[in-house]
Amino acid sequence: MSNFGNYEDRIKNFSWLISEQELGYQPGQPINIGWYCSDRVCQQGKGDKTALIWEGFGGEKKVYSYNDLRLYSNAFARFLTDSGIKAGDRVCLFMDRIPELYIGFVGILKTGAIAQPLFSAFGEDSLFVRLENAQTTAIFTQKKHVSKVRKIKDKLPHLKHIFIVDYDGKNPLQDREKAFSMEGLGGVEDYDVYPTYAESPSVLHYTSGTTGMPKGVQHVHYSLISQYLTAKWVLDLRDDDIYWCTADPGWVTGTSYGIIAPFALGVTQCVLDSGFSAEAWYRFIEKNKVTVWYSAPTAIRSLMKAGDEIIKKFDLSSLRHLASVGEPLNPEAVNWSIRVFNKPFHDTYWQTETGCILITNFPGMPVKPGSMGRAFPGITATVLNPNNHEPYPQPGRIGLIGIKPGWPSMMRGYWKNEEAYKNKFRNGWYLTGDRARLDGDGYFWFVGRDDDIINTGGHLVSPFEVESALLEHLAVAESAVVSKPDPINMEVVKAFVTLKPGHTPSKDMELDIMNFIRKKLSPLAMPQEIEFVDTLPKTRSGKIMRRILHAKEWGEEAGDTSTLENE
Repeated sequence: MSNFGNYEDRIKNFSWLISEQELGYQPGQPINIGWYCSDRVCQQGKGDKTALIWEGFGGEKKVYSYNDLRLYSNAFARFLTDSGIKAGDRVCLFMDRIPELYIGFVGILKTGAIAQPLFSAFGEDSLFVRLENAQTTAIFTQKKHVSKVRKIKDKLPHLKHIFIVDYDGKNPLQDREKAFSMEGLGGVEDYDVYPTYAESPSVLHYTSGTTGMPKGVQHVHYSLISQYLTAKWVLDLRDDDIYWCTADPGWVTGTSYGIIAPFALGVTQCVLDSGFSAEAWYRFIEKNKVTVWYSAPTAIRSLMKAGDEIIKKFDLSSLRHLASVGEPLNPEAVNWSIRVFNKPFHDTYWQTETGCILITNFPGMPVKPGSMGRAFPGITATVLNPNNHEPYPQPGRIGLIGIKPGWPSMMRGYWKNEEAYKNKFRNGWYLTGDRARLDGDGYFWFVGRDDDIINTGGHLVSPFEVESALLEHLAVAESAVVSKPDPINMEVVKAFVTLKPGHTPSKDMELDIMNFIRKKLSPLAMPQEIEFVDTLPKTRSGKIMRRILHAKEWGEEAGDTSTLENE
């Protein structure tokens, strides 16, 4: 039996008080995520329990208990306090997925400062935009990344401290730089955690829009209430689980469900800091006996591309629950996981701005492959008419996904951008910017980003539907569908396709794919062109950036590309 139980029972008289009571939080009292992720777990008698199993390149391994997490996060906090960092200051984490990233995040929050995690793969331009906008006070980084900071620090007068976590003394420290060794300093037994409250700011995540500057999404310490309960009910995390969230903390999944929720639940989690390969991932699951695995559709499709035979080399019987996040999960990926793991990946839908899972396939409930699932208890979600932002009275119509504001982890604003924040709300609904339809059972079916929908001859075509049909072809590894200009229909469907190993692009292959999907799609949804490519443009969190392909077809500017892989 899962933690979640019966859906109808859960939505009856639901209250976020369930989470508050389990966490021992009293409204109006201080609530500090850092304390809940470490000190509270130790007070429950779990200090010796493993909190983090970390593996790096070359098989290097480190293991930390919850007491280690408490002591070392205290060391981070004491170091920051001694350096003059105050509550509300922005402190950036610009590191690979090393233990200091996870433990440092907890330590920053203990000081009352705001954690600002950024992908270590960012170049100096992308880094500058975000540090300048946030007026960041301090940054933790590594030797291998500090050169990027050095190139821009003279343009960042607010950046007073550059902390290098692996400084080896070989080269002299420069202006504003200081060495910090977590394990060298040792743990700090006593630290007075700053008394943050429900609405105290906690995390600043930057999200890229289609145009203009990246926006800083502001979250607060009360977000813990949502993140704790959604992880317990949706990811089904239990006390004896070994949990692996593959997301980088530069992305909101990597903080909400890669740091905050598992640590607050006192669960043992694993981190693999190395490049992707199917063999390495399966070996990691086998070695650590991973029970709950939270990954992304891009990674799942990459595993599918590697084939089924490789799976037989590994004992993956420890896996109990699988979930997916980041972009819609195609039906083929769900069916594949049922075939090879004997269990489905459960799609979860949410955003940087929402802070927690909103719509999902729950453990123990029937999964409809290709569906986003149903709204989490306490979340009022529906499909809105785009013209008046009123809910459609009947299921089946395609419209905008709208969420009633008020859940604990909803963003509290965009940093220095009140206008953009206000534009996210209409007629009493938070607008996600995504389109979907609802079926008669209350399941949501993703159609596409509002600006991705293709209008061909007055008919709306879902890129997701076309991509899913393409993925069912044996030769297709990945696909992305956008519109291209057309003199008669204004726009028509174009598909970009990568092929699996052993298949080569040709006119015959294009014809074979066209004939295959003709049986699955309406004539209007059929691609007018298939372009074979080696790779598709993706963000560092694995989302396919269709707008870059769209901009190419229409001769437009691509907008913000700072989160593009290999940019």
